Amino acid sequence: MTEAVEASPPDSAAVAAIVASALAEDRAGFDVTTRSTVTRDQRGEATLLYKQDGVVCGLEVVREVFRQVSPEIELRASTSDGAWVEPGTAVATVSGPLAPMLSGERVALNLMQRMSGIATLARQYVEAASAGGWTRVVDTRKTTPGLRTLERYAVRTGGAHNHRDTLQDGVLIKDNHIEAAAQRGVTIPALLASVRAEVPHTLRIEIEVTSPEMARAALAGGADVVLLDNMTPAMMAAIVTEARAKPAYERVLFEASGGITLGTIASVAATGVDLISCGALTHSAPALDISLDVRPA
Repeated sequence: MTEAVEASPPDSAAVAAIVASALAEDRAGFDVTTRSTVTRDQRGEATLLYKQDGVVCGLEVVREVFRQVSPEIELRASTSDGAWVEPGTAVATVSGPLAPMLSGERVALNLMQRMSGIATLARQYVEAASAGGWTRVVDTRKTTPGLRTLERYAVRTGGAHNHRDTLQDGVLIKDNHIEAAAQRGVTIPALLASVRAEVPHTLRIEIEVTSPEMARAALAGGADVVLLDNMTPAMMAAIVTEARAKPAYERVLFEASGGITLGTIASVAATGVDLISCGALTHSAPALDISLDVRPA
């Protein structure tokens, strides 16, 4: 596996809000089992243990979980987010009051398992793509509602990159937008021109196409990014090669998307596209098996 990636951290206020919501959802402050089995003066120590190999992600999120249930709980990390670890690796120790530690355990693990699973899958996609040539692997907005901040950080931790974060961050004209325009008799070049006149000049305009003819129309209309959706590698390579032969299109970016897997991403990268977007990074990543092995102090 590649070396650890130091990703830009998620916004701390957003992390705190996500953690607070998760703890409230779990009613962590009303843990009837712990209240009836653990005394207030008991203290504990715990080991955060990875039972599968993968990319570490979410240490500061776990720290925030325990901070919110008790400021007295201390987390001491022995590695950092982005590191690849083998099964049986202890990545941190947790110590402090035992009752709140137990009440926050599930939320801490749920978030870290989810984030580590995404980071691990992202690392696998990036490495698989590198076998076909240089390209940037990016995520999509197919994220878990409420967890986008954490999931996109996990993508970066795995070495991949983020697409637009919200609908406000960039123009992406998809099939339904094109169909809506076609119903009014508006062609792709005309649609692109109208969008260009409407949005700030600082925003890139991207459009999804499904055929060489649509790609040519998008290029003629001045698209900044052309998204090649659900095409064969041969078709993508032909479109990219044709466009690159024309100086007018040398700054246009090409993005591949649609059903790309670990088994196919290298062949897609070999087509010469600049970006490969994979919704699977977030919507299909399996959670890693992580445990918090608690013992009395």
